[in-house]
Amino acid sequence: MKCILYILVAFIFAHPTLAQKPTVYKDSSFVLVSSYKGDIADATIDNLDNLYIISSGGQIRKFTATGDSTGIYNQVKHFGKLHAVDVSNPLQPLLFYKDFSTVVLLDRFLANRTILDLRKHNILQPGAVGVSYDNNIWIFDEYDNKLKKVDEQGNLQMETPDFRTIFNEPVRPQKIISDNGLVYLADSASGVFIFDNYGSFQKKIFIKNWQNIAVKENYLIRTYNDKIVVYNTSNFMDRKKQIPHAFQPYLHSFSTATRLITFSNDLLRVYQYSF
Repeated sequence: MKCILYILVAFIFAHPTLAQKPTVYKDSSFVLVSSYKGDIADATIDNLDNLYIISSGGQIRKFTATGDSTGIYNQVKHFGKLHAVDVSNPLQPLLFYKDFSTVVLLDRFLANRTILDLRKHNILQPGAVGVSYDNNIWIFDEYDNKLKKVDEQGNLQMETPDFRTIFNEPVRPQKIISDNGLVYLADSASGVFIFDNYGSFQKKIFIKNWQNIAVKENYLIRTYNDKIVVYNTSNFMDRKKQIPHAFQPYLHSFSTATRLITFSNDLLRVYQYSF
């Protein structure tokens, strides 16, 4: 009997799960809706509140908003270190392996759909990648300083002029976000450069030094130090919300319009919040 008990305990701790545990804190605008214990190197969440956990070895686990595990991506040794994940389309997660200039498109169960070697399509130094509104792929090519759109086969759909002919400063976006009919190139050193879906430059927003950034309609949502800051692009107003100190210690945090996610290397918590 003792042997069976030890085996059961070992199994539980070897298989991390997403626990559902609604908890309201003193700041009632934050509610803990779930937590996860396990090996955590990074995480992201889509607009259906599906949570994606990336392990230190590059494995990706997907959990629904109710905590059910719905997919595991294990092909972690093919393309080097995972650089970024874009889950803006929950039906087509995008993985970007910068060192190998490779994009992998998955289905909603995290099975491979398409593997795209960008170098074979004359994109020599991709610096940032994101899904476009029409399920094509936006890429910023640092080699020729252009924003480009390609389809799943790597065929070039459009490209901008060389950014060095447009801007008087270097632009090196770390993130590309397509939302609300616009394309946002977020550079933590220079600001957020906004284009339309045809690659025409619209405006620049002087938001810098963000740790993580997201877009929802007319709002830029970013974490900065221990705050969530929501910037309204229509009236140019900031709204700030302090992340409660009780949530520490954590190493990383990011926010959507309704969720705050904080995590260390072995514990992640998802909070629902409102302003």
